[in-house]
Amino acid sequence: MTAPRSPSRGHVPLGPGGEFDIIRRMLAVWGGIATGIGDDAATIAPPAGRLVVSTDTSVEDVHFRRDWLTHAEIGYRATAAALSDLAAMAASPLGVFLALTLPESEVPAVDELARGVGDCIRACDTKILGGDVTRGAKLALTLTVLGSASHPLLRSGAVAGDRVYVTGRLGGPVSALREYREGRTPAKPARERFAHPVPRLKEARWLASRGSHAAIDISDGLIADARHLAVASGVGLHLRSESVPVLAGAKPVDALASGEEYELLVTSPGPLDAAAFRAEFGLDLTEIGEAQGDEADVVLTAGGRRVAPPAGYDHFTAQ
Repeated sequence: MTAPRSPSRGHVPLGPGGEFDIIRRMLAVWGGIATGIGDDAATIAPPAGRLVVSTDTSVEDVHFRRDWLTHAEIGYRATAAALSDLAAMAASPLGVFLALTLPESEVPAVDELARGVGDCIRACDTKILGGDVTRGAKLALTLTVLGSASHPLLRSGAVAGDRVYVTGRLGGPVSALREYREGRTPAKPARERFAHPVPRLKEARWLASRGSHAAIDISDGLIADARHLAVASGVGLHLRSESVPVLAGAKPVDALASGEEYELLVTSPGPLDAAAFRAEFGLDLTEIGEAQGDEADVVLTAGGRRVAPPAGYDHFTAQ
């Protein structure tokens, strides 16, 4: 009698068929960053601390267009967007599951899609644990990410008196989109921010270790995501528009409204050392306001005068 096979990190042999041929192609691209592929489900050791899980979907003609991005960029960008949710919680990634919806016409591009996914996985020092492949009318990538955190940062942690900070410089993605829609090639910095966002995983853990109270990643726009954080925490956020860092070539309003930035908005009970942050990560950390009162909303000022904040992005209200 043969003893049952114990869970391992090696792949299970895959049978014949077109779906499994696609999986074999992706595994050939990924090499050692994919582990334990082939069973009905993955097995992982429970982490220390809290398990942090999120799912994110990138859909053709909603999140990307194939005439704007290479297939490798589409794969990278979708993976980065999903892992950014772990960064918002100051979690360390444990692994990623990829569910790929693939039109027949896109089967030849699987290797490039896989390369982009793999590039992001390697950059974030994590693994591909499993997923699914199915045929569909439009290209779509759904990624489920798992992480762990001993003390996750939450949207609900801000308190009155906190200082509000943002990482990086904002405005690039919407600036790139505007150029594409008007038939022009975006400037290199804006296109890089649109096509190659960076999940701020290590940066978030640094910020959490310095006592930050709350965080959110900027996917719907600075003002929109600040409002999410304000409502979750039950405090008002006063933001100074002149303090918001703007990417070179972008407009100030872009920095307030641009979605898919994947930078971090964080609150802290005391000053954070921006110079030490820059020395560690080569990235700006800018104080842009404070939490005050109990009116759970965002107040935006320019030169001390209150101004109307721009709207962010919402899939179900955007036209």
